[in-house]
Amino acid sequence: MDIPIKYDPKSVEKKRYHYWMKENYFSSYPDDRIPYVIVMPPPNVTGVLHIGHMLNNTIQDILIRYARMKGYNACWIPGTDHASIATEAKVVHQLKKRGLSKIFMGREKFLCHVIEWSNKHKNIIFDQLKKLGCSCDWNRTQFTMSPKLSQSVTKVFVDLYEKGYIYRGYNVVNWDPEAKTTLSNEEVIYKEHIGKLYYLKYKIKGEENYVTIATTRPETIFGDTAICFHPDDKRYSHLKGKYAKVPIINKYIPIIQDSYVDQNFGTGCLKITPAHDIHDKNIADKHKLEIIDIFNENATLNEKALHYQGMDRFKVRKKIIEELKKLEVIKNVEKFNHKIGFSERTLSVVEQRLSLQWFLKMRKMSIPAIEAVKNGDIKFYPKKFHKIYFQWMSQIRDWNISRQLWWGHRIPVYYYGKKLNDFVVAENLEKALIKARCKSKNPYLSYNEIWQDPDVLDTWFSSWLLPLSVFDGIYNPYNHEITYYYPTEEIVTGSDILFFWVARMIMSGFLLKHEKPFKRVYFTGIVRDYKNKKISKSLNNSPNPMDLINQYGADAVRMGLMLKTSAGKDFHFEEKICSQGRSFSNKIWNAFRLIQSWKITNNQYVPDYSLLAIKWLKNRFYYILDVFENSFKEYKLDESLMILYKFIWYDFCSYFLEIIKPIYGDKDKSVPEIVYLNALKFFEKILKLLHPYMPFISEEIWNLIRKREPKEALIISSWPKKKPYDYDILVYFEKATEIISKIRNIRNRNHIPHKKSLVLFSMRKKDKEEKEYDPIILKLANLDKIIPVLKEPENIPFFSFFLDTDQFFLSLDQLDHNKYYSNHMDIIKIENKIKYFCNLLSIIRKNLYNDKYVTSVSNNLLLKERKKENDTLNKITKLKKYLEYLKKNR
Repeated sequence: MDIPIKYDPKSVEKKRYHYWMKENYFSSYPDDRIPYVIVMPPPNVTGVLHIGHMLNNTIQDILIRYARMKGYNACWIPGTDHASIATEAKVVHQLKKRGLSKIFMGREKFLCHVIEWSNKHKNIIFDQLKKLGCSCDWNRTQFTMSPKLSQSVTKVFVDLYEKGYIYRGYNVVNWDPEAKTTLSNEEVIYKEHIGKLYYLKYKIKGEENYVTIATTRPETIFGDTAICFHPDDKRYSHLKGKYAKVPIINKYIPIIQDSYVDQNFGTGCLKITPAHDIHDKNIADKHKLEIIDIFNENATLNEKALHYQGMDRFKVRKKIIEELKKLEVIKNVEKFNHKIGFSERTLSVVEQRLSLQWFLKMRKMSIPAIEAVKNGDIKFYPKKFHKIYFQWMSQIRDWNISRQLWWGHRIPVYYYGKKLNDFVVAENLEKALIKARCKSKNPYLSYNEIWQDPDVLDTWFSSWLLPLSVFDGIYNPYNHEITYYYPTEEIVTGSDILFFWVARMIMSGFLLKHEKPFKRVYFTGIVRDYKNKKISKSLNNSPNPMDLINQYGADAVRMGLMLKTSAGKDFHFEEKICSQGRSFSNKIWNAFRLIQSWKITNNQYVPDYSLLAIKWLKNRFYYILDVFENSFKEYKLDESLMILYKFIWYDFCSYFLEIIKPIYGDKDKSVPEIVYLNALKFFEKILKLLHPYMPFISEEIWNLIRKREPKEALIISSWPKKKPYDYDILVYFEKATEIISKIRNIRNRNHIPHKKSLVLFSMRKKDKEEKEYDPIILKLANLDKIIPVLKEPENIPFFSFFLDTDQFFLSLDQLDHNKYYSNHMDIIKIENKIKYFCNLLSIIRKNLYNDKYVTSVSNNLLLKERKKENDTLNKITKLKKYLEYLKKNR
């Protein structure tokens, strides 16, 4: 067989993926096997994948390939998310560059552009996943805006509204002024900011006195409707029931009391702006205060701001400070460190704004979701995320599910009048008209008099249903597929979407199906760049994964990522990890080429070292399999890969192949048939263990070893079964390798050629058990013989070393010193070493023969010094002995 000298990942990966697809190995259909299902966290159709997606999908592919080989009916469902805010922002930006406006072209035309964008990027994303080697069931590809999933979303909205879970109401929400939409609390990123705290004086009505409040946002005074202090704060008890005048607008507002106020912040007096702070809104509701909205959708100020109308909020802040200074109402300004919220998608500063929105009640549905994690019905890896999960769930708020966008699932609400409650909730216009005629008591209401809510649902409102909706389990709750595949096996995701997605899926599973949606959640760490920033599309700080795959190969990238990752732990991405993966690929390829280069003989004679190597490798393999699987089952995927990496690199290549390969100089490179067949047998077993991590090279070599039928492909082969192993064999072999290592180190340090054989004298306590492995030591250390002795050899030069309590002596008798040795360990060098140790001995003895020193130091230190004296003496004696030998043989 003509095997290429160099492994070419590009050609192999393309060929092998085509082979898998052609044979339909990724597909899954309900049958009599146990299902193993993973729903892919759908990447947003906002661009290409970054290195974090590569990590996440590599982990999923490893799990799904492992399950497939273990005999499960593996089903990995791929998909993409429509990502309302991010995608709409991207398309709006693109159109703007072409001089086009979303508003000018209208909803229908704009959505055509978004769909075109989505289709393009869906294909890019799927192509990238295929290049990575992801064995998804592409027949089951999902898109959160597909007709089937959209139908499910609509039905859930209608059902939950009818059950009283969904309601419409005014509330202070997070507002993204760039995207002009609301955001959930989880979509706001808070960052530390050094700003200013302004102390403003509000004149008390009917008095010349002032009350001072502290604020970071003086531009919001136009929305002030009260001043508030804590009921226990005696400093302000005289202000109870009085009024104060708001600067500039000269409007009087009441001074009230509420226990929410922090007496230690600022002056202890708080200005209440209910339309722009959720806590202020709560106080306003309690005290029946007026609510004044001062912002437009784009965060410019509206007509309530008088002469600042139409100006940007930050520009107003600068201008209003100047005006307040002129009015002499600024008492003090100081630096203030506080947190500011930014939109996760557009990175604009978020405003809190009173708005009429749709909300989903969360408190009741959170109870079974908390219990499922608490009782272990759903397991988290690592467990540290339990605490974060419970904290968030215990403080859960109603979910603001409406978004002021055009791209997304249109809210299935239809209006027919001007009153707040003139609406119906229905799955389509026809059903809505029937409901509206009934509710309005107007049987003549026409299609032209009813209109759908222009808003769309939060993107996560479709994603939280995925374990159910991908199997049509919402519209057809008892269909064959949902019955077979649900609940799914696990979710692999970043910890940053624990609340966005994981917690909500758990809630929807129990609410809609009365059963958990998955059994386990594996949290990946966050991939960070060299500046410790999270790698993300928005920061544009991810290396191009396709460039990495083209340069190093997909297997190399996968392996590099997996060696660095650990459940729940962040890590810094460095390109050199891909280089390590490529080196490993080459090592495996070269091992295969070496085996294939051997000629097979039917010779009955098999060297002892080969028989020992086969016996050892068999026991070593099943020991490694046991340790590997224990780590794998605990999701220590990095540890299991490192176990395999070391086994292949060191045990299989550095020892086993070195032991059994033809002796150096053997021109016909022949090995006994039994040795060759055993080498191939265990190499195939190794390829099985390697396959989930490095699928391309393992499948390629598997098919090059011998011609196979499609049903014999590695991807669908059976995982090796555990077998008992003799641990003592592993211990004795390890001791033999340590002896080999010691001898090789002595050769390297002293420039003794490896091809020159030496003699080893051994003083071993367990000579009988360990002597069995002497043939391996003889071959790999290139020894002429191993001679057991009871004491140190005399009248010959040697290097000695210890292994545990055993001592060994490596004789130099076999060397031609004039040719090999005197050039490297010359007489002058030995004499200098003797001189150095003699000086050291003099210093040690100077202390030891000093009574003052001896009596002042501890016994431990004295013992150490005496041991040092003895060791130095021994070194001098051996060096002098060796010097004498060199001079004699010069």
